[in-house]
Amino acid sequence: MNTHIGLLALVLGASGCATSALNERSPPPIVGVWLVRAPEAPFPLHMFAFHSDGTVEQSNPDAGDPSTSDSNLMGVWTTDGAAVRGKLVEIAANRTTHRLVSRTEISFSLRVTGDTFSGTADARSYDPAGRPSGGHVQATLEGERVVP
Repeated sequence: MNTHIGLLALVLGASGCATSALNERSPPPIVGVWLVRAPEAPFPLHMFAFHSDGTVEQSNPDAGDPSTSDSNLMGVWTTDGAAVRGKLVEIAANRTTHRLVSRTEISFSLRVTGDTFSGTADARSYDPAGRPSGGHVQATLEGERVVP
């Protein structure tokens, strides 16, 4: 009987340690949903969702280029010291022909301060064959966390 009580105490104690270790680790400050201003982009307002698994999603209205489906991007992020850096990829199709128009890769670097962030982005586009098309575009990013 005492063996069972000792085993139960060991299990409960170990799970308590694991729980408090998990509670002590909080997600990086970038995790969450953000309203982002990018004045140099075709449409200046975006929504970003940074997930704790290192993935990020971006969405904005199609109004930036109404002839293509370029409103959603997906990518990855990581911390680099105090900075957050990552890459988003956009696949755009022509709304009439439904053919691939371009792939755009947007690298970004951000610094989070509480419920805001600021940073820069560099976008490079590629044609359907994967060749660079046009120059690259640089933009500033200013984010404000969406809170309940």
